[in-house]
Amino acid sequence: MSEIKYVIKRNGATVPFTPERITNAIYRAAVAVGGRDKDTAQILSDQVVSLLEETTPAGEFPNIEQIQDLVERVLIENGHSKVAKAYILYRDERARQREKRKEGDALPSGNIPWAKLWKVLDWATEHEVHTIAHLNDHIRKGTLPQIVTAAEAAYHENVENAAAKVLARRDEVRMVFIAGPSSSGKTTTTIKLGEFLAREGLNLVTLNVDNYFFDLEMHPKDEFGDYDFETPQALDLKLINQQLTELFAGKEVLLPKYNFKTGRREESQTSMKLAKNEIILIDSLHGLYPEMTSDIPAEMKFKLYIEPLLQLKDNNGNYVRWTDIRLIRRMLRDAAHRAYDPTQTLLHWHYVRSSELRHIIPFMHTTDTIVNSAMPYELPMYKHKLGAEFAKWTREFEGDPLREDAWQRASRVHALMEQLEAFADDSIVPENSVIREFIGGGIYKY
Repeated sequence: MSEIKYVIKRNGATVPFTPERITNAIYRAAVAVGGRDKDTAQILSDQVVSLLEETTPAGEFPNIEQIQDLVERVLIENGHSKVAKAYILYRDERARQREKRKEGDALPSGNIPWAKLWKVLDWATEHEVHTIAHLNDHIRKGTLPQIVTAAEAAYHENVENAAAKVLARRDEVRMVFIAGPSSSGKTTTTIKLGEFLAREGLNLVTLNVDNYFFDLEMHPKDEFGDYDFETPQALDLKLINQQLTELFAGKEVLLPKYNFKTGRREESQTSMKLAKNEIILIDSLHGLYPEMTSDIPAEMKFKLYIEPLLQLKDNNGNYVRWTDIRLIRRMLRDAAHRAYDPTQTLLHWHYVRSSELRHIIPFMHTTDTIVNSAMPYELPMYKHKLGAEFAKWTREFEGDPLREDAWQRASRVHALMEQLEAFADDSIVPENSVIREFIGGGIYKY
């Protein structure tokens, strides 16, 4: 039991000190450079805690910066320079993100697809769904079903255009990635893209990269102590590269199978060999992450990025945040398909978001095409399904330093929900809609 009972956060809040977070942080940095020795991470963490107890005056509490300084010192003094570098780079990146938030994001981001956004905004304005006031008006007038039809048609046109780009390169493309952040609609888009390409005679073979997860005991944990499946280092990137290279060379490989019940990867489970006219189709959070396919020539890869690029202003003139849309989607999906309480999704979302900002968003500019999965009509339905929950979380988490991020997100979404008219009838959503991936009742299996 550590003598340190509390730690001071950057915002001045005092929270309980949990040494396990130091262990997890060291292990995550090690995983980033290929190490997976949890025992060493624990030994190093114990040294950090001992130094912290020695250097913290009696009656005082250390702050986050002091702890992180000691982590760097212990890593370097023990000869773990690569791990220290990974930890320092991550720490520096988080500091830059905090500064950007302080500046109010005054400068335009290079990761935002401005040309695509202009088209989405133009469509929203043309159909009068570019503000919450206009969207509410459609609900009151009974014209929301027409918006559903138009929005679904636009999404399908997006996917069909992506398929046309693949077909234009059919002589060189051997793999197609569907990439994007959590709950952006990758699974449905993968299925639909496959349908379009199949009609043109291309044989598609799906490779499920989830089967390349390391055994659960080797996974890094998030700061809540849960195993982290969001980071690309949770996958055996070396094995993915190796087997893809062999497949494209015409060899037969034995694919692994990850058993989520036991938390272990079972090797050599399924035989696979590609024919000359077959394309590998991969739906993955980390399809854009360079290390996943570093050994595959660029001309053989087609990369599709998907995001709900909703262009909808609230009553204060602010655009609805895409991450909030995806948060709600994931809450609904996790509750329906994974028996996961929406509160847990909210409490962990900031970690999901942090991983996206490090491993997904920065590579958006490397894509061949972008698909917009946002449906203007989805938010009124989400208010009916979860509006009361956001009001509850706003009340429950206020003033709790350990729930600060959750409270901020809940408060923002609650304020948005307050402006929206609720719409309860989700029968107007087509059975093959990307929205069915989250609310259920669709024709596809997820």
